[in-house]
Amino acid sequence: MLRATLLDSSGQLKQGGKELVDEWRQFPDSHLWLDMYEEDEAEEAELLASFGVHHLAILDAQRKRHPPKLEVFDDHLFILLRGLDAESRTLDFGTIQIALFAGDNFLLTRRGGVSVSINDWWGKSELAQMLANGGIHLALALATTAARRYTELLLTFEPTLSELEDGLQEHPDDQKMRELTGYRTRLRKLRRIFSYLAGVFEALREVDEPLFRAESDEYRHQVIDVYEKYERLLSLSSMYYEVAGDLVDGYISLTSHELNSTMRILTVLTAIFVPLGFLAGVYGMNFDNMPELHTRGGYFVLLAVMLTIATTLLVTFKRKNWL
Repeated sequence: MLRATLLDSSGQLKQGGKELVDEWRQFPDSHLWLDMYEEDEAEEAELLASFGVHHLAILDAQRKRHPPKLEVFDDHLFILLRGLDAESRTLDFGTIQIALFAGDNFLLTRRGGVSVSINDWWGKSELAQMLANGGIHLALALATTAARRYTELLLTFEPTLSELEDGLQEHPDDQKMRELTGYRTRLRKLRRIFSYLAGVFEALREVDEPLFRAESDEYRHQVIDVYEKYERLLSLSSMYYEVAGDLVDGYISLTSHELNSTMRILTVLTAIFVPLGFLAGVYGMNFDNMPELHTRGGYFVLLAVMLTIATTLLVTFKRKNWL
């Protein structure tokens, strides 16, 4: 699918297909946003090359998976984003790759799946004004919308984490532990994504190209705003990851404590019954030369001795708080 939005020199917004690219070339004062999805890679590469996009950047954009990155060229920026897919509403999320080629009067987007952020901006009333400001401003707006979706996902997860925390304290079980371990794995993945994205926009803060109106306060503010959003997402995901890790460690400690308590009780029982079993074994051999076997009341004496040993051990263990 290939679709285009053209803001002509009169300020009129047009939406269509590839024909708007030819119109954009004819009128230097116009602004173009070209969005590509599931296009033939050869045709896609040819079209991108016609805008002056470097062939290595095209290869990076067409890869199935590539870490987020930033490259600065003479007449455009290349930003590779990792956004949420259209179905992601919880921490069980999926991602898509979004390539942004942003120039002074054009923005080219190439994505690996349905993008809610792109579709949201495609129909916005503010699109004409944002496109008039330049392709880089629209690219930053898309990055901001993508960050907002990540924020909603993490804030939706916060009550779940609180419920797991309360549940593990009151009724710890293996099912909650499995859920928590799964969430921790996904939080680690999110933290890695946000680390890349924060690095991308931190590097963009250092770009000082007049072509992108980098000297303007509006541009600086927008770049800093996007960077701070991903930096906050990195901090938030790291905090949740650490909380999940603390809960896992707490569950393991609690389980170990319960196991130690059980082993202590079993050890006490063993310590009590070892001497009793020894006496029972000795006097159960029934040799004729054992004088105690012929003692009147010997059975009751032995029971009394065994009871005394058991009682003494129980009192001793109780005083040591082993029971």
